[in-house]
Parts: sequence; structure tokens; C-alpha cells
Amino acid sequence: MDDNDTTRGADGLLLPQSDEDGAPFWTYTARGELRVQCCASCRVPRFPPRPCCPHCQSFDTEWRRVTGRGRIWSYVRPHPPLLPGYAALAPYTVVLVELADAPGIRLVGNLVAAADAPLDSLDPERVRIGAPVRVAFHTMAPGVVVPRWLLERP
Repeated sequence: MDDNDTTRGADGLLLPQSDEDGAPFWTYTARGELRVQCCASCRVPRFPPRPCCPHCQSFDTEWRRVTGRGRIWSYVRPHPPLLPGYAALAPYTVVLVELADAPGIRLVGNLVAAADAPLDSLDPERVRIGAPVRVAFHTMAPGVVVPRWLLERP
């Protein structure tokens, strides 16, 4: 990895890329807050972020803080071959979490033993659909923080 590569974190993993609609999500995670975009008119949450509400077609948005608690809705354990930076880490657990206080909103992230633990840090035998999880924040690079997920009952 090139020391000047701004697309990868110190661990060699790809940094998240954002657009104008999603930028606030990453601003909040850098502060250790999990927020989802909501319509300021009809109050319905939406994810991924987008300019227009699919329910009422309003362009008015707000970012509502959520508890960061949820349940595993689905998961996968990628095995090689993967992108070169990920192959040595595999297999690891990627979960789709449905948020407890924003039903229907599902976020993707890694299920790990601790916020800064390696991607393969959790015994795969402990992963179950419906298992309660909570968010933890992992700093990938200065100012770049991603949500990861921890089992509620370690």
C-alpha cells in the first residue's frame, strides 16, 4: 500500500466513499453518533440517504439520532478470493442490522468482538439471525469512523 493512498485506512481496508446526500452520515459517525436521514415533513426514516422522500416526495430532511441497537437481520461470511486487502482477513462476519428504533432501516457492517478488534475477531458459532447487537465506532483513518456491531450478550 502506498503511504499517500487516501482510499485506504492504515489497516489497508478501503475507506468509505460518500456523496452529498450521505456525507452527514459520516460526519455524525466521526462524532460517535449514529443517525439516519428522515423526512422533515412526514418524519419517515430512510436509508440509504437520498434527496427526496419516497413516501411524500418532500425534499426537506433531518438527521435523527438513533440508539444504535438492533437485531441481526442477515449475515454473510466472505471467503477468498476477495479484494487483495481483505483476503488475509477472511473469513469474517458482515451483518445486516435492522435498527430497533427505526424499523425497516437496515445498516451493513462488521460484527466484531470490540470496536477496534480485527474483522475476524468473533467466533462465527455465536452469530444468529435475530441476535441483539449494538453499534460501536471504529476509526479507520483520521476523521474516518465506521460503525461496527457488537453482540449485546458477549
